[in-house]
Amino acid sequence: MLGIGCVALSLASSFADDQGLERTVDGQFRMGTVLEIEVRGLDPESARMLLGELFAEVAAQERILSSFDPETALSRLNAKAGAGMQPVPDALAELLREAKELGALTGGTFDVTVGPLVELWREAGRTGVLPSAESLRKARERVGLDRIGVELSPPGVDLDTGTVIELGGIAKGFALDRLLPRVVQSGATSALLNFGQSSVHGIGAPEGQQGWRILLRDPDIGAAGVITLRDQALSVSVSTGQSVEIEGKRYGHLLDPRTGVPVSEAALAAVVAPSGTRAEALSKALLLLDEDGATALLARLPDCAAMRLHADGRRWYSERWVSGTQFEEAIR
Repeated sequence: MLGIGCVALSLASSFADDQGLERTVDGQFRMGTVLEIEVRGLDPESARMLLGELFAEVAAQERILSSFDPETALSRLNAKAGAGMQPVPDALAELLREAKELGALTGGTFDVTVGPLVELWREAGRTGVLPSAESLRKARERVGLDRIGVELSPPGVDLDTGTVIELGGIAKGFALDRLLPRVVQSGATSALLNFGQSSVHGIGAPEGQQGWRILLRDPDIGAAGVITLRDQALSVSVSTGQSVEIEGKRYGHLLDPRTGVPVSEAALAAVVAPSGTRAEALSKALLLLDEDGATALLARLPDCAAMRLHADGRRWYSERWVSGTQFEEAIR
């Protein structure tokens, strides 16, 4: 979920790798988790300046996209639902336009208008009482991407009355996408942008390696394996990461927009894609689709690859994951 924290966890540290190339690493708490950035091939001063710019850009995106701070552009937009077209920052209009496209692509399994359902289940978690069928019905009536109208020039968004947008499932990937031009233009030989292991972008490759090696794992499910990224985005989503127990049953944080009910089966989905925005949306959708639906979705996306691991050991891989990624499966 998006948060509003902005405390730096450490000062940037620079050192030479085994080949004598400069490495600079820093991390800050952003969007509810730790964003760690490593850049290689720049002198320490240039690298620290770049890191400062990158963290500042993510902080700026957080002030636009967070739903926890009532002063963000998103919160102000949600408060104006039903009041007609509202001016918004370019970034918010751009993200919502893409979110509508991704929602249609995934058959509604990814939907940023799930805010009413999120609020309903947060209350259920606080009280320990399941939502009634009537409250679920009313919340679902306020969900649907047809409830959002987006204009890009000038940037504006029109929300139907009662619509509440929640961007926690896509904002980190979108924020990382907006950092890429600065990294490329800096002259860095390679970089790793890592948002709490859930949204990652590997730029180039460390010296002597084919790419950035990332372990895919979850405490409840175990290790899936190691994926190598080079000029690609990765999103890893789990269905029950922030779960609550209500009336003796465990409910995960991932809601199915089609039913209004959280996923209860523990599973991990990973997607490699050209952009973090697309990877994040697809990884959530894959946790809601059956195997046939997942296979059909990825067949329409030749530049994306995906896998899913269930707590009982069952695995599913898209064709491109098998043929087009460097993945070392963990032995279970």
